[in-house]
Amino acid sequence: MGCGKTLHKTAPQCPHCGAPQADVAPASNKSRVVAIVLALLLGGIGAHKFYLGRIGMGILYLVFVWTFIPAIVAFVEAIIYITMSDQAFAKKYG
Repeated sequence: MGCGKTLHKTAPQCPHCGAPQADVAPASNKSRVVAIVLALLLGGIGAHKFYLGRIGMGILYLVFVWTFIPAIVAFVEAIIYITMSDQAFAKKYG
């Protein structure tokens, strides 16, 4: 709960009390479209995980690539990325 002071619409948090503003997404340098394309085309080897900075998961995808399970999971993740809003994507992977 914040102090109730008026904030600028792009302010990430209140300068007085430090309460975060809920509807402001952090600036993201990761593209949701690139993540979707990588998950669909190279998801079996974890390219989208490496792109999003999840190196450990990317290595796990590479270790299990021979089972084709990472390809199936990557397809599901691509669908999740497609249905995710830009703000939610930036908040999670920003």
